[in-house]
Amino acid sequence: MSHFTSIQTEIRQIDYLTKALADMGFNCVEVHEFPTPLYGFEGDVREELAEVIVRRKFISSRSNDIGFKRQGDGTFRAVISDYDSREYSLSWIKQLTQRYAYHTLIGTAPVQGFTVEEEEVLEDGTIRVVIGQWV
Repeated sequence: MSHFTSIQTEIRQIDYLTKALADMGFNCVEVHEFPTPLYGFEGDVREELAEVIVRRKFISSRSNDIGFKRQGDGTFRAVISDYDSREYSLSWIKQLTQRYAYHTLIGTAPVQGFTVEEEEVLEDGTIRVVIGQWV
């Protein structure tokens, strides 16, 4: 039975989190109003809870669920088993956070009166976005 590890993130918005997860290959993501149990690789109910869940069947047959649990300050903590942390490590969380930041920028810029003027992905994977505001 795998032990689950928690990794603190700065992620706050569920909509942008689910879009970032889709960018990372997870199109089937559960969103719950209240914390819901995660399942282990044998289908066993675990004590770990989360509001945003990628079920193990969408990861691999030997995986556990991956969850994101809302904290008291509004951020989410990633809940990942030790087994799955080999592939879904801190570097994976950093990529997810980059995709989250991108969706946050694209989603909030128009609300603040900005338009996306230009967007490109550089060779190193960095996303360059130019936004502008007409005054």
